[in-house]
Amino acid sequence: MTEGSGGGSGESQILSTLIVDDEPLAVERMQVICARLDCLRIVGTAGDGAAALRMIDALKPELILLDMTMPEADGLSVARRIAEVVPDPAERPVVVFVTAHDSFAVEAFDLDAVDYVLKPVAQDRLERAIARALARRGTGSATGAEPRQAWISEFWVPHRSELLRVGVEEVHRIDAERDYVRLHVPGGSHLLLETITSLEQRLDPAKFIRVHRSTILRRDTITGLRHDGLGVWSAELGEKEPVRIGRTFLKSVKSMAGR
Repeated sequence: MTEGSGGGSGESQILSTLIVDDEPLAVERMQVICARLDCLRIVGTAGDGAAALRMIDALKPELILLDMTMPEADGLSVARRIAEVVPDPAERPVVVFVTAHDSFAVEAFDLDAVDYVLKPVAQDRLERAIARALARRGTGSATGAEPRQAWISEFWVPHRSELLRVGVEEVHRIDAERDYVRLHVPGGSHLLLETITSLEQRLDPAKFIRVHRSTILRRDTITGLRHDGLGVWSAELGEKEPVRIGRTFLKSVKSMAGR
């Protein structure tokens, strides 16, 4: 992308960006990396959570590169406060957590963070996070691609002392378990802290469909629809056990067959 003269005009948007980190060297490193990215314009930096909230209110940044552990208020507290003050996700600044700690990823994504980048930050890794931020803002990619809905493309799930990347294409079924969802993949499953309703809103409806209040299926795993009598229908999944279709979701599921 070539740098334009206006923040939101031209072929692509330049995101006004606030860096929040209590380590001066980390801020300096982030500024250097961001200076190489034409799609970013640094509008300020903050050294603690309280200062970050004041600057967010004053500067209205579109993107926040947010450290996790800081004095006054940590990154999670800042993100929660942003969500309270700006309840509409479309109006809210996009948050990318940048941290040395991998143990807060579940909470971060539960707060609708667009990405979770571990320190030391590599430029190519930050570029991927920025691409997701641009997609979330509805501006396409850093190269000026057509705007598109930012459907989720991957999950980061806790596993022992690490985080595992699970591509959306690996998941064939999602089941609700209270405030969690279980992601079923070949050979096993992963538990993720998120409600099934909020996750449904982030999944591409061309690839996934909710068939029950507690179940989402990948569309291409459904081999047929079976009428079990008395208005009860099931989704057939080849050799796997069929899944009961909830009455609330029956109309949308039957639309797959043009019914």
